[in-house]
Amino acid sequence: MDSACQPELVIFDCDGVLIDSEAIQCRIDAQELTKLGFPASPHDFARAFVGRTTRDMIEHVERSLGRALPDRFEADRDHLLEQAYRTELRAIEGVVEVLEVVGIPTCVASNAAMGHLRYVLESTRLLPHFEGRLFGVDLVPRPKPAPDLFLLAARTMNVAPARCLVIEDSETGVRAAVAAGMPVFGFHGGGHCYPGYEARLMDAGAMRVFSDMRELPALLRL
Repeated sequence: MDSACQPELVIFDCDGVLIDSEAIQCRIDAQELTKLGFPASPHDFARAFVGRTTRDMIEHVERSLGRALPDRFEADRDHLLEQAYRTELRAIEGVVEVLEVVGIPTCVASNAAMGHLRYVLESTRLLPHFEGRLFGVDLVPRPKPAPDLFLLAARTMNVAPARCLVIEDSETGVRAAVAAGMPVFGFHGGGHCYPGYEARLMDAGAMRVFSDMRELPALLRL
């Protein structure tokens, strides 16, 4: 897609782009895994695991520890996340206004499972904007950074990859978009983003970066 042309489909990542959830996840993961002998800070988790699947994170930790995590680790972690989400989870500031004026077909493609997507988008009242246009990691053989999710979204929405625009907050997601042949903007306005985060998105292949979701309509030349 020529940068001067308006896309025909905007594909949003979910966590860290539509909802400000990554900082919550990083805090819970650091807290619980430190208890199990894998000391790390929320910042460490933001650098290493944002955009990757929970399974990727668990396998990395287990390799580092040289042993398996407790059988109930993932279920207990998800319970703690759900408790935190009830009081802390918010939509990214400005995203509702953007979705109301964007005027271009949109969808969500995320390395999270479909159940998670529906739960967090419903909790933040964003689900009506994307009902029937959610693509989770459990729908494809390979997660990001493979292009499968984005290609599935484009194919289902009947839009050529080059005419899509992806909005991503992670290096993993940016690389997946590039692999899919899609232009991608890097968003670094979530609570997990640290100084220099935008440079990592650019290095991964983002065409441009922005930190205020309310800038998106202008970037789309609406």
